[in-house]
Amino acid sequence: MTQLLTTIASLRNYLKAQKSQQSLGQVSIGLVPTMGALHIGHLSLIDRARTENACLVVSIFVNPLQFGAGEDFDKYPRTLDHDRQLCENAGVDAIFAPDPQEMGINDISKVTQVIPPPAMTNILCGRSRVGHFQGVATIVTKLLNTVQPDRAYFGCKDGQQLAIIRKLVVDLNLPVEIIGCPTVREPSGLAYSSRNQYLSIKDRVLAAHIYQSLRQAQQQFFLCYELCDPAQIIEAAQNYLAKLPEINLEYIELVDAKTLQPCTQITSEAELMLAIAARIGNTRLIDNILLSHTITPRKPIIAIDGPAGAGKSTVTKQVANKLGLLFLDTGAMYRSVTLAVLREGIDLREQDKVQEIAANSKIQLFANPIAGKPMQVLLNGEDITTEIRTPEVTANVSAIAAQAAVREILVKQQQLIGQTGGVVMEGRDIGTHVFPDAEVKVFLTASAEERAKRRQADLIAQGQVAPDLATLEHEIQERDRKDSTRDHSPLTQAEDATLVNTDGLTIEEVVAAIVNLYEQKVQNL
Repeated sequence: MTQLLTTIASLRNYLKAQKSQQSLGQVSIGLVPTMGALHIGHLSLIDRARTENACLVVSIFVNPLQFGAGEDFDKYPRTLDHDRQLCENAGVDAIFAPDPQEMGINDISKVTQVIPPPAMTNILCGRSRVGHFQGVATIVTKLLNTVQPDRAYFGCKDGQQLAIIRKLVVDLNLPVEIIGCPTVREPSGLAYSSRNQYLSIKDRVLAAHIYQSLRQAQQQFFLCYELCDPAQIIEAAQNYLAKLPEINLEYIELVDAKTLQPCTQITSEAELMLAIAARIGNTRLIDNILLSHTITPRKPIIAIDGPAGAGKSTVTKQVANKLGLLFLDTGAMYRSVTLAVLREGIDLREQDKVQEIAANSKIQLFANPIAGKPMQVLLNGEDITTEIRTPEVTANVSAIAAQAAVREILVKQQQLIGQTGGVVMEGRDIGTHVFPDAEVKVFLTASAEERAKRRQADLIAQGQVAPDLATLEHEIQERDRKDSTRDHSPLTQAEDATLVNTDGLTIEEVVAAIVNLYEQKVQNL
């Protein structure tokens, strides 16, 4: 059970007790500092910290020192009860949630503060947020001294903050390892942030273009290599955003990722950060992307959508095998949750309990190096590759897959799996919802008449009585209508998808066409 601690004394007593329970008092402590309003980005930090430490502390403290005049300190979201439940589900050992008085900053004018190098704080966000990073450095130092963790985890989305904290730890000789974790993004590419909740639905769509502008600059970087002028990288993003006057650009700059100093020349050894800040309405958003020629660009993602009977499943598996990519088997993921529910003896109709089990199920998929063999599936570290194919799981998986809450949870897991790219996935809304930033999008279709013929042939091959073609064609047309008009996950062709009509084509020809699209994309990266 997660302990909620609000005083420094109670926290230190708790940590002392944890150490005394370990042999020779050796216990590794991980710290995830937050301001609360936890989201999936925070949970990714917690997940990594949980695997690397024996004891995990999450701090929740809305730091008044880092808010300037006119900023959103008073209305900043405070959701301690919800945060506590998320931490409980994520396996956090203790939450440290002090108030300002406990942290010794009830009178800001009398607080000893930590002042990072001005060369790192007077640029980027520091220009408009005077004193912000001084406030961050002060509280982070106090937290590190209070918890005395072996490791502390920060998101790379706040790139300037991360660089400053790393500098602080080195300069003050603090015995802690600072670990930067990858930015976690919404399906649109928008970086998760507690401030995203200020955005309307329309604004969220608009905000996704901030990341897309960085992607444009990233492509320019890899195309130019060392011949590129830093201004060309910045202009690529600026030109993209110039078409969107609703996005009020505050800055976009290319800097050294460690020192934060402006980049004047790109070299093969350079480790750079393209940082951006912009406002949409009253909401200020930041993001960044790391650029280095020592970093291999993300492998393209292939998203294959289309109606039932178009051959998506067969084609997707063969494309994955042909290119050596991971076939992201959503069926295996739903089967994994089904197995977990059955093991607990839960009634599949109790959706709240099913949702809880799905949220706590860590599913990992690994491609099998032996062609034709099923991928390896792990559930919370256990190999369940064979067990998810049992008749009991097969008979119950449809009831699990029909639950919208389960789908939402698994879509997030699919997006996390796809962060590094190199996956192939098929469905109804892969290119529009699950992976809207996929480099290769295909809408695989066939006429209802052709799909009816294929369905009839399959039934006959299985020894079943097949309806006549007219009946099958009518059933297919009706399913297409329902799939394309359903409220949840409708069948939709992405605007930038390549339409592939498989009428008259062999599976091999369809696979070859998609492989060709992929190879063209790789050449252009």
